Amino acid sequence: MLFRERLTVPIIWWVLAGLFSLSVLIAVGAYLGPAWGVGTSVAMLLVATAIFGSASIVISVDEKEIQVGRAAIEHAFIAACRALNAEETRRRTGIEADARAHMVLRPYIKTAVEITLDDPEDPVPYWLVSTRHPHRLAAALQSAASSTLTE
Repeated sequence: MLFRERLTVPIIWWVLAGLFSLSVLIAVGAYLGPAWGVGTSVAMLLVATAIFGSASIVISVDEKEIQVGRAAIEHAFIAACRALNAEETRRRTGIEADARAHMVLRPYIKTAVEITLDDPEDPVPYWLVSTRHPHRLAAALQSAASSTLTE
């Protein structure tokens, strides 16, 4: 494994879910009684946990391929990659975006890596992947690509 990162929601989202759950506990508990308040509050926390859990994604790079969530591509089909800072990421996801691109973006992560593809049978020109460590991911991809070329 050359690189592995799990993108999860930030801690502040959990704090906000907890505070919202507390407000639900107070409001419903005052109106329908403490048992309903606790039940509704716990249910709300379970829903938040399910949503936050399903929003997390794993990015991994090994000697054979890069995998972003369920999508994967072999290094042989990668032409280039580059780390993007926050401003470049904003532009590439906005006015400079290509509608055919495969984008795996998280709004709470400001940096990304652009992976340009070289597959004549694939209409996708590039992948744009959110990451907290764009330079490390780009270096891992370049390292894997150079080891693929030497084989």
